[in-house]
Parts: sequence; C-alpha cells; structure tokens
Amino acid sequence: MNSDCDTQQATALRTVLTRLIKKLRKESASGQQLSLTERSTMALLQQYKKLLPSELASMEKITNQSMSSVLNHLYTLGYITRTNSEKDRRKVYIALSIVGEQVLTKVRSERDEWLAKAIHESCTEEEQEWLWRALVPLKKLVDFE
Repeated sequence: MNSDCDTQQATALRTVLTRLIKKLRKESASGQQLSLTERSTMALLQQYKKLLPSELASMEKITNQSMSSVLNHLYTLGYITRTNSEKDRRKVYIALSIVGEQVLTKVRSERDEWLAKAIHESCTEEEQEWLWRALVPLKKLVDFE
C-alpha cells in the first residue's frame, strides 16, 4: 500500500462489498439453508461436473474434515450424489444431483433478479455505466494471488 488513503479506500471497498454480499444472501429464500461454502461447493460441482472430496476441500481452502461436513449436509438435502470410482473403489466422486442443479439455478436467479431491480431502481444511468466499467478491475482483484 502506498498511503493511508489507499488503506481507507480498501477498507471502504471491502465494507461495501461485504454488506452487498450479505444483502444478496438474504434475497434468496431458496438459499437461506445453505452456507457460503455449501453454495460455493455446489457451484464448483456445476462447473467441474464431478470431483473428489479432497479436491473440493483444496479448492475451497478448507480441511477435508470440514468438507466432509459440508458434503454430508448437501447429501442430506439431496443436492449431491456420491459415486464410487470404477478404477479405485476407495475413491468417491461427488456430483450435483438434478435437485441440486435446480436449487443452484433458483438461488442465482432470485439474487440476480433482486440485484437487477436494485440497480435499475436506485442507480442513475450514469451510475449503472460506472458499475459495468467497474467489473473489469473487480475481476482483476478476484484473480489476484
């Protein structure tokens, strides 16, 4: 960081983004029973189709034990399936179930609809354009290691 001003800007950005994320979480009745890690795990399964629990834990940056709890909850809800590997019976692949796919789609849809409405009703056209332009640097922040 170059200065106190940079730190203050970083703090302000973090605070606003955190509050927006919390607000978005509340705007989906379908996603209320899922933690952030559970939703993120479901998104990874949608993206990669099937993964080992250890791969999911690594991608989520949590312990295998914590991932086991996440997967047990998702399995209880019927959102994932477990399939033994044909090559190594000790390995179990995790995939989204049809119900899990539907729930993930519904959660995203509910949040997207709320956010689109909030942007349309609370931001001027110029502010909306600023938001679209801000996506590029925000994506760079997400990808920063």
